[in-house]
Amino acid sequence: MVNEYMDFTGLKEILDVTDGNLASHAKALEQAGYITVQKQFIGRKPNTRYIATSAGKTAFRQHLNALEKLINRSE
Repeated sequence: MVNEYMDFTGLKEILDVTDGNLASHAKALEQAGYITVQKQFIGRKPNTRYIATSAGKTAFRQHLNALEKLINRSE
């Protein structure tokens, strides 16, 4: 959530996943309304961008809060 958007290649490198794995997860997040997908060409190369929606940002914060609660309970 640090960046305004991430492209497919950048996410793939950061997450160290396959094309198919990233594509299927992105599709699920898009269907849930957590991200929007923008497809464009930069020069002659296709480029896919993923942008978190406000619902996606909220869900992400809730997920982090839940993880923090779990961590704090185990300490």
